[in-house]
Amino acid sequence: MILTGQMIGVPFILWLLWTSFEFGNSDQIFAILGLVGLISMFTKYYANRILKALIFVLMLSPIVRRLTEIPLEKFNYLAFIIPFFVFVMAFLVSIFKPNTK
Repeated sequence: MILTGQMIGVPFILWLLWTSFEFGNSDQIFAILGLVGLISMFTKYYANRILKALIFVLMLSPIVRRLTEIPLEKFNYLAFIIPFFVFVMAFLVSIFKPNTK
């Protein structure tokens, strides 16, 4: 169970790693999808706009899963809200920004 203040960057990455190897857990597929998206950001395919959108969806899927699984009042604090919206907005800008190539 996530307590208020624990849905931040480092614990969430540790949660992704731990859950991806925890067999029989319903969150395992979402953790794997998030890790695939995170790893895909560092490949040469990240320059493609369509693949950027797919990577964004992959990285967002475990967060959306956690938001639908746990009551929303657990996420109602600025230490989660601000980084979450910065992530979403920055990634959307990077998707729609024209390539300089």
